[in-house]
Amino acid sequence: MSWLLPSTIAVPLLGAGLTVLVGRRLLIQRLITAGGVGFVLVAAVIMLVEADAGPPVVAQVGGWPAPAGITLIADRFSAIVLTVSSAMLVAVLGYAVAQLGRDALDWWFHTKYLVLTAGVAMSLLTGDLFNLFVGFEVMLIASYVLLTVKTGPTQIRATMTYVVVNLVASSLFLVVIAFTYGATGTVNLADLALRLQEVDPTVRDGLGLLMLVVFGIKAALFPLFMWLPDSYPTAPTAVTAIFAGLLTKVGVFVIIRTQTLLFAQDGPSTLLLFVAGATMTVGVLGAIAQNDVKRILSFHIVSQIGYMIMGLGFLSVAGLAAAILYISHHIVVKTGLFLVGGLVEAEHGTGALDRTGGLLHRRPVIAALFLPLAFSLAGIPPFSGFVAKLALVQEGVGLGRGIIVAVSLAVGLLTLFSMTKIWSAAFWGEPTESAGRARPGMIGATAAVVTLSLGVALFAQPLAEFSARAAADLLDPTLYITSVLGET
Repeated sequence: MSWLLPSTIAVPLLGAGLTVLVGRRLLIQRLITAGGVGFVLVAAVIMLVEADAGPPVVAQVGGWPAPAGITLIADRFSAIVLTVSSAMLVAVLGYAVAQLGRDALDWWFHTKYLVLTAGVAMSLLTGDLFNLFVGFEVMLIASYVLLTVKTGPTQIRATMTYVVVNLVASSLFLVVIAFTYGATGTVNLADLALRLQEVDPTVRDGLGLLMLVVFGIKAALFPLFMWLPDSYPTAPTAVTAIFAGLLTKVGVFVIIRTQTLLFAQDGPSTLLLFVAGATMTVGVLGAIAQNDVKRILSFHIVSQIGYMIMGLGFLSVAGLAAAILYISHHIVVKTGLFLVGGLVEAEHGTGALDRTGGLLHRRPVIAALFLPLAFSLAGIPPFSGFVAKLALVQEGVGLGRGIIVAVSLAVGLLTLFSMTKIWSAAFWGEPTESAGRARPGMIGATAAVVTLSLGVALFAQPLAEFSARAAADLLDPTLYITSVLGET
């Protein structure tokens, strides 16, 4: 099944080229895009099953052996993140088709969406630093253009922060790659895991800190997050939803991969736990201060990233398992919440809380879609967020990390408060004048995402067990290294 790995990148890129060739034939474009994204989802599920049943699935592109060639690898961790991500890509595509309709800009959307899909797959599957940089750039180039679709001068100015910050991060990433190659003579991740052990500890720690900064920008960690809340709310809902669900989580994925594979240490990391707590706190306080649905949800992206880094900071099997489960849950829930935010905007013509109200009476189906997602984000039982947060809290208590546990519980309460703020303003009260009506396809796609989030809660036990196996692999990367390099 090794051929599936390059195919998950090549098929969307081929589809992107075909969508350009067919021009403005929207039906054909939609079929091509659905086929490309659907193929990635099917391939991800197959790789997930294969990686869980045996060693990681590895492909050496072009037949060149590692570490000289281009390595693609799907282990349990990358396979689960790719599977959930591609499921959201499929759901948001359905939402986008319904939202955009026969808009003249629709034909631009499909090409960029497929390029974004290829970039996400490459970032999650690559086995070397340079092609990780390439994957990030493919993903970001598509995102730069998607953010400015159907926007005016004001929105374009807002997205400039996103573009500039990510260009700076990309430039710094190239510098880090150069330093890493200079110190070790390789950029292959499996080979780096061995060679970095021979490098001076001060140099190794410096490289680890630089990588944390680079990927921290991508993941919107404190204090590197300020580009996100201004950029995401300006784009069409379908674009914002997939960005909210995926892009920062790819950054978190790479932080977990590099920190465990290349810079592992014994015992919890005080630095990572401090960053996690600060990210949670600043994000949730920013969310409470907002008066727009999308801006509230954008700050919550930042806040929830802190929980994932909290699990990494414990550097234990249980902590990492909780982080992996949290990533899977959050990709689904955050995507769904932004889709609901789009439904609110479609009904009211705005997401401003002081200009909305009464959707519970006029469109109860939208309220029904919002509630389980909001409860899950806040960590209310029995929803998926509760399972992941409980696992983090239990591990924190077990390790004697009471401060970060207290912070996480307080942030959970504040998250619930901000969700009730949206509920009372947009759904409660007297109905306001309708500015439009959400299309059935938009509601259907959102309902599919909500159903998946409920499925995460329903199957929390097997997902937690899978996450534990993935976490054990991360803390003992011997199988990862030997799968890429052979016996060393």
